[in-house]
Formats: sequence, C-alpha cells, structure tokens
Amino acid sequence: MNQTKRGLSRRQFIGGTATALAAYTIVPCYCLAGSGQTSPNEKIRIATVGAGGQAGWNINELEKTGQVEFVALCDVDSERGGKNLTRFPQAKIFRDFRKMYDEMDKSIDAVLVATPDHIHAVAAVAAMKRGKHVYCEKPMAHSVHEIRAMMKAARENKVMTQLGNQGHSFDSSRTFCEWIWDDAIGKVHTIHAGCGSPNSALDRLSEVGASHPVPATLDWDLWLGPAALRAYNPMYCPGRWRSWMPFGTGTPGDWTCHVVDPVFWALDLGAPISVQARAKDYDPVKHADTFPRGSVVKHQFPAKGDRGPITLYWYSGIEAIPHPEGLEQDRKVPGTSAIVLGDKGGISYGSHGAGSARLFPETKMREYQEKLKSTPVKRPLPRPKLNHHQDWLSAIRTGKPAGSDFSYGGPLTEIAMLSIIAIRLLGQELKWDAQNMRFTNSPEATALLTPQFRAGWTL
Repeated sequence: MNQTKRGLSRRQFIGGTATALAAYTIVPCYCLAGSGQTSPNEKIRIATVGAGGQAGWNINELEKTGQVEFVALCDVDSERGGKNLTRFPQAKIFRDFRKMYDEMDKSIDAVLVATPDHIHAVAAVAAMKRGKHVYCEKPMAHSVHEIRAMMKAARENKVMTQLGNQGHSFDSSRTFCEWIWDDAIGKVHTIHAGCGSPNSALDRLSEVGASHPVPATLDWDLWLGPAALRAYNPMYCPGRWRSWMPFGTGTPGDWTCHVVDPVFWALDLGAPISVQARAKDYDPVKHADTFPRGSVVKHQFPAKGDRGPITLYWYSGIEAIPHPEGLEQDRKVPGTSAIVLGDKGGISYGSHGAGSARLFPETKMREYQEKLKSTPVKRPLPRPKLNHHQDWLSAIRTGKPAGSDFSYGGPLTEIAMLSIIAIRLLGQELKWDAQNMRFTNSPEATALLTPQFRAGWTL
C-alpha cells in the first residue's frame, strides 16, 4: 500500500485541538502499534479498560483532541460504565479486557487503563506485550514489582506511555523547575508534602466478610482480578476501593504522583535510600486491610549532582503539613500541597503541577519577581502547547516519549509504594536498594514488594 495514503494528511493532522502538533514529523498509522493494520479514518484507535468514573473523564479528554476513535470499551460494571458504554456506536463492549485484547488485537493502536489500582499492571502489561501504547491512570501500579514489570514491558515493546499525573504538563510545573534551577531559594534540603484525605476504612473493618448480594450489573470476579477472593461488599466498590489495601494505595498512592511530581522533576530526586513511617492508633497487623487515618512517612534521598541530600516528609489524612518558619501566619498551608525549603527561603505550591507556587516570605517573592524583569532564569524550559493527553498522542505519532512516560512515572510512583510498605512496618527505618529492588535490612519489607496474584492472573 502507498505510504502516503496510509499517513495522515496535513489537514487531518492539524484539525481540531491538534494544531500545536503540526511541527512534529508524522509517521504512518501502521507504525502506531503492532497490529499491522491501518485506521480507516487515520485516527488513533483506542480501547479502554474502564469506562466510568475517572475513566470517563479521560475518555472525554481524549475525545476533545479530535485525534482518536474509540473502537472498544471494557468495564466490569455496566452501571458504573454508564453512558460511555453506549455513546460510541462503533465501539464494541466488553467486560473482560483479556477477551477484548484477543478479539480486537488487530484493531487497536492504544489503550487507556483507568481502573482501581490493583488492575493497572495486569491490564497495561498485557496491552504493551501486544505492542499497544498505554495511558495509565495514577498511581501507575499497586506494588513496586508491578511498576518494574510495566517499565520493562514498555521498554521491550517500544511503546509510548503516559502516567495520568496531568499536572506534569502544566506550565506551572516548568515555572517551578526554573525557580529551583535559578537558586531562587538556594540549596533545597527539606520537602513537606501531603494530602488531607484520609482514605481510611478503620471504622468499617468489622464489616469485612459480611454477605451482600452482588449487583446484577457487576462481575465481581472480574472486578477482583488478581486480588484474593473475598465476599462482595458495597464498601469496596464503586469508588470506595482506595481505602482498602488489597485494591487501593490510600492517600500516598492517590496523591504522591501529583504533589511530589514537581520536586521529583526539579531536583531529580530518583530513589530514596531509606523510608520510615509513623501513625497513631493503627496496628499494621490488626488493621492490615486498610490505612491509618493519618500517617507521616520520611524519605531520605542521597546527594546527587550539585545538590545535597534531601529529606521528604509525606503527610496523609489527619497528619497535617506543619506551618514552616518564614511563611506568614495568615497564609495557611493547604490540605493538599507542598512546602519546599532551601537555605535561602522556601516555596509553597498546591496539588497539581505546582499550582499557585509562591516564594516565601512574600517580600522574597516580590524581590524575585523584580529580578526576573531584568535577569532571565538560568535554565528556561519551553512551554509546549499540548495538554497531557495530547502529549501522549503526539508521542505515539512521533516516537518522542511523553513527558511522564513510564520511565519517569515509574520511579515517581515507587515513592508512594515505599510509603505504604513503611506504613505496614511502622517505626522501622527501612534501607532501600532501588537497583536490586530489595530492602537491605528487612526481608519482611522485601517480601511486600511483590504481590501474590490469584490463580489465572499474571504479568
């Protein structure tokens, strides 16, 4: 077949919200995935694992680009999937993503994975092994072992990936990086970050094992996926799974990829060398099915390049970020935010993409703004005109990795997974060897890196 006919026309490419992509080289659609087929309308053919909730939001964002065609949608709950399961007449509907991959393999270029955390890895790895590009909601996976498997699958199958921490594509993330690289607050030594959402089900542990009828719209066995069998309970789903260890990753998993992302990028944090947690009124053995109402996790990062060692504190639930010295008393620390401390001052910012970032005290902010009028930042970053979903689609078309692909998003997500292991072994300072994926002083902690999958489910 003539390659020109199989490629995108300039008009198709520039249409809709894709105008900013025009500067990139366009590759033929047969390069989009390992299917060997070409989309008849030259759009990227998307299958989704998940159709309701956050998946629905992602579907809407992808649809807005005008660059995709939804060819298959999968959801284990027809009620939760809702209108998205019927709004694309051309798309085939499935309950089991494995059957969807088998049947639709040659018709799929890329896959959106937006499910409870414990399904992310099995759905994403299976797609990537078929040569499909993957956009996966945060956190990337439910364990460190799964994260490593996803990074390996992306690398070996040469697919384009993106983690769903959309703030990474915000201009404010780049502004924050520029401030740090410009020594606006000097050498950073401490970070306080967190989210006030508790994601705890301590008050419902007595209900575990209770008998409830499974809704007719839900395939409970498929919803469980690789997790151990247990009785259905409406306190798990829909939408309540995040508070339960077998399915969710609590507040660390829910928010680390958003709040820590800017400092992870700006300071090239990489992996910590130790992690330690504290929490009140929580017994990791007795309460192992859920998370504490509040916890503080301390991560120690070694010196790297021209920066010194950094201590990161992560606060969840009722454990609030302390008010730092230098921040005016009338400026409250938001429940979801970060405080970054250097030897010449500090920066506060909000949840996504370092939103509302300000130097403190306020006099320092005004002085720095005045300086920028005459002296540009040392390392300016370009401001792409693509949002997070467009960035992924551009990666698929050009072969240039997206900003938060799995090689970046994986190590970022690992910080959250290490927080959870520290919570399960409260008080212990766990020494982390990231390269060899083990804790050097705790076989018990090392065992928690790899989940036990139910029979029939593998990576």
